[in-house]
Amino acid sequence: MNDRHSERHHRAGTPVVSVAPVELFAPDRPVPLEVRVSAPAAGTNLPVVVFSHGNGWNLDGYPPLTAFWASHGFVVIQPTHLDSRRNGFGFDHPVFPTIWTERIADLTRILDQLDTIEIAVPGLAGRIDRSRVAATGHSWGGQTAQSLLGARVFDEAGQVGQDMSDSRVTAGILFAATGLGGENLHPFAQANFPFMRPSFQELTTPTLVVAGDHDQSKMSSRGPDWFTDAYTHSPGATDLLTFYGAEHALGGIVGYEVAETTDENPERVAAIQRMSTAYLRTALRIDETSWPATRAAFSDNADPIGRVDTK
Repeated sequence: MNDRHSERHHRAGTPVVSVAPVELFAPDRPVPLEVRVSAPAAGTNLPVVVFSHGNGWNLDGYPPLTAFWASHGFVVIQPTHLDSRRNGFGFDHPVFPTIWTERIADLTRILDQLDTIEIAVPGLAGRIDRSRVAATGHSWGGQTAQSLLGARVFDEAGQVGQDMSDSRVTAGILFAATGLGGENLHPFAQANFPFMRPSFQELTTPTLVVAGDHDQSKMSSRGPDWFTDAYTHSPGATDLLTFYGAEHALGGIVGYEVAETTDENPERVAAIQRMSTAYLRTALRIDETSWPATRAAFSDNADPIGRVDTK
């Protein structure tokens, strides 16, 4: 196979089997926990990526990321969290204050039930490598994923809250994840989002942070650098990928035609697909050269669309 052919093959990926909804055991949850499972049709020893959606989304979102990862050798599992618009639990609903912890529990439930997930997807049984698991998420989903990576939440007294990390998770990617709390948080966020008081000191799992330098949050008076706090303040987040001109949807990772995508940019999404896949391959010990090589190629671009910082 010549290089050009193999490069084209790598970009295109392999056929994917995707099954939804798969219902998981969650007896205390107000509504059943449903997930989408996407996996390559062939291959063994497949690593696992759990992906937590942003506020209001569901298991059908983010195909530019999730389908791409699956086509490049990962079993990708996407829950529909309680805040999904499909459930109708708004800010004023009694269940809302606990949604942030339920979100974290959803990811843990997924890892507890990989047996069920394997059986639910035709031909997947025996092909998952449970020693290679990454937690990823966008926006509120970034906060959810980072809890499994070790980040904690300050309580109202300013004490660092409980450890919700999961030792099964050995890598992470945070896409446009909100930053530190404090007086920069708008009153609405202070009142309704107790999880927006993160402590990043305990996030020690290898993590890539992805942010846009035009992502101005409605929740904070801080500028777009708010979304890079996990990189700035945690020992585990060793790499930061910043895209020039990118807003909260980072060019369209949620999907191109959706209302949240205010900065549609297929070139940026393609770069995120390539970079995130390379990061996962290296962080999950599949190919140690993948991330350094892809990072170097991105940085060497004569007309850069972003930059990579590494500590």
